[in-house]
Amino acid sequence: MPEKPYKKKPYKKKHMTSFQLIIMGFAGVILLGTVLLMLPFSSAEKVITPFHEALFTATSAVCVTGLVVKDTGSYWSLAGQTIILALIQTGGLGVVTVAASVSLLSGKKISLMQRSTMQDAISAPKVGGIVRLTRFILRGTFLIEAAGTVLLLPVFMGDYGKKGIWMSVFHSISAFCNAGFDILGTDSSMFPSLTGYSGNILINLVIMLLIITGGIGFLTWDDIYTNKLNFKRYRMQSKIILMTTACLILFPAVFFYICDLTKLPMGKRLLAAAFQSVTTRTAGFNTINISEMSEASKAVMILLMLIGGSPGSTAGGIKTTTVVVLIVFVRANLMEAAGCNVFNRRLDETAIRKASVVMCTNLFLILTGTIFMEIMQPFSLSDVMFEVFSAMGTVGMSAGITRDVCMASRMVLVFLMFCGRIGSLTFALSLKGHRHGAPIRKPVEEITIG
Repeated sequence: MPEKPYKKKPYKKKHMTSFQLIIMGFAGVILLGTVLLMLPFSSAEKVITPFHEALFTATSAVCVTGLVVKDTGSYWSLAGQTIILALIQTGGLGVVTVAASVSLLSGKKISLMQRSTMQDAISAPKVGGIVRLTRFILRGTFLIEAAGTVLLLPVFMGDYGKKGIWMSVFHSISAFCNAGFDILGTDSSMFPSLTGYSGNILINLVIMLLIITGGIGFLTWDDIYTNKLNFKRYRMQSKIILMTTACLILFPAVFFYICDLTKLPMGKRLLAAAFQSVTTRTAGFNTINISEMSEASKAVMILLMLIGGSPGSTAGGIKTTTVVVLIVFVRANLMEAAGCNVFNRRLDETAIRKASVVMCTNLFLILTGTIFMEIMQPFSLSDVMFEVFSAMGTVGMSAGITRDVCMASRMVLVFLMFCGRIGSLTFALSLKGHRHGAPIRKPVEEITIG
């Protein structure tokens, strides 16, 4: 028989998944920020900043963490601080959201692929209405940040004069984006955060409100905007987020007030307890010295840093919804209930699987990072765990060792901050690529558990 002529298979162009696009977008902005921060005009002394220090700062800013190796207020020039603030705003909104915003402002149409990527970037439930939601996010963000700036002006202008305008803008954006960066440091007093305003009611309340507003998520605010105060009409996700956020603010605040901060007067003690409860989950500001808090309080803070904020927000962590889904799942199995039910709705099995993956992946990365840092430098285990949880939860609080760790340990923290911001699930799915064909189901066999 005559041989059939060989036909070359047509070349199929491989497209990146939306998760890979998100990662590439964040990585690109971080590298750009690193290069800009390395240049002499970015530092107050007009010197070239080492690559690893610029990379650490850029990653911390884009990933809205707040961990720093150089004091933001005294080391960086006005240009450097402006670059950091731009990175914070980009990271807070999300690189994909910022890119889509540019397209919208230029009048370009958003393709279906771009809409799908935007959906994954802001954790939207569906593609439909994603452009309207993006416009709502932009308007809401700049309106809230402007309001925060105006409210902070009286205090900062009273203390710093005209420079107080820049300080108000910087801290308003940093608080709403849950970044934790501050520019209050000087050559004689570095890394102060908001300790100088621990008794100022206005500063504390405004910063707390900005942190909470940014941390509950854009989808929740869209729900509130649409349904006003009619709680029954909210989506199940919004109900879970609002109830969990309230509990995670109230109960830790009571714990901190009763078990710690005993040296402070009652008024300052109440204010400090409330502020630490709000900021610990993802923002990274502090009005008291963290190293002076008890070990029990630090343990509670580590738990709060692990949980973080809510989906589709400027916050990090495994997210409030993940914790609630896992708690409901465990309770349903212990009670042998018919499904995992919350607010008269049954949770989808896909959500339970995703929550399990997120929790396990985060704990694996945290454990691996802790072990590696302990191998590199023998710091106290509790201090290393505090830094690792802070980086993974994009919190920015520090036990005071970030500036003293070696370059390898800093790169571990950079990696953890990056994974914490894009989400461990996004990071895991980006490695998978496109699926070809239906998955094959293998035979079932029982295994003993527990």
